[in-house]
Amino acid sequence: MRYDDFRRSDNIDDRRDDGGGGGGGFGLPMGGGGLGIGTVIVLGLLGYAFGIDPRILIGGAEILTGGQQAPSYQTDRRSGPAKTGAPTDEMGSMIAGVLGEIDDRWDEIFKASGQTYKGPRIVLFKNATNGGRCGMAQSAMGPFYCPPDQQIFLDTGFFRQVETRFHGCSGNACKFTAAYIIAHEAGHHIQNLLGILPRVTRLQQQAGSKAEANALQVKVELQADCLSGVWVNRESKKRPGFLEAGDIDAALTTASAIGDDTLQRQATGRVVPDSFTHGSAAQRKRWFMTGYQQGTVQACNTFATDNL
Repeated sequence: MRYDDFRRSDNIDDRRDDGGGGGGGFGLPMGGGGLGIGTVIVLGLLGYAFGIDPRILIGGAEILTGGQQAPSYQTDRRSGPAKTGAPTDEMGSMIAGVLGEIDDRWDEIFKASGQTYKGPRIVLFKNATNGGRCGMAQSAMGPFYCPPDQQIFLDTGFFRQVETRFHGCSGNACKFTAAYIIAHEAGHHIQNLLGILPRVTRLQQQAGSKAEANALQVKVELQADCLSGVWVNRESKKRPGFLEAGDIDAALTTASAIGDDTLQRQATGRVVPDSFTHGSAAQRKRWFMTGYQQGTVQACNTFATDNL
């Protein structure tokens, strides 16, 4: 992915040097499991207090711990005010560029339909930080979107886990994988702006079974994958040279690596479709490609079909 000419967004709160609370570095738990699924643990930290099912808040990278409780952290110990604006380090600059382009493309899409777009804020952190109205943000939760604050929380160490532990990408293509993950979280922001998340929450609360609620959650997540593909489509047209050889394959490999069936099979040796919350590897790849190939929000209506 070529991002040298991306517009850098200033809508970033950089807390990576804040100390992180709890002491010591922390990656994803090494006990059986994987990222992006949340089929075993629903993070009570996020709760139902603000009217959003916590399973919706976590985006493409929640942790499946195999029933183990994720480590807890004390409150965030900050050494000083958080840095705001576009970071200057390589990783931070890339994230600022991806966010800037995501905002620009979605602003164009919203304006074309007579709507107003306001982009999400990204909070970068290390280990743990104050998650505002979504409770405590921890590395173990992976990247997630907090609807009431319209913020994406991201421990950048997660991207290394995608490459080294889950083999979702390799080499330079991991830059595009990072963009895909951020675009997925931004997809949840689009769902929030369009009122989709609150409507799904109400439907989940009325659901007659956990399997029915999970099925709704899968549609939410696959739609976010599709919306990330829409951004890639629009960005490719705006900047024809931004995609490099292997980038799309890397995104599809990552989507496969974080499919419910893939992670369940790795964690337990078996697959339980009724417990899916994000979709199978094939579904995640298919919906990303749908968005990428068609480039419209209308193509991402996962709620209008039973053939996911």
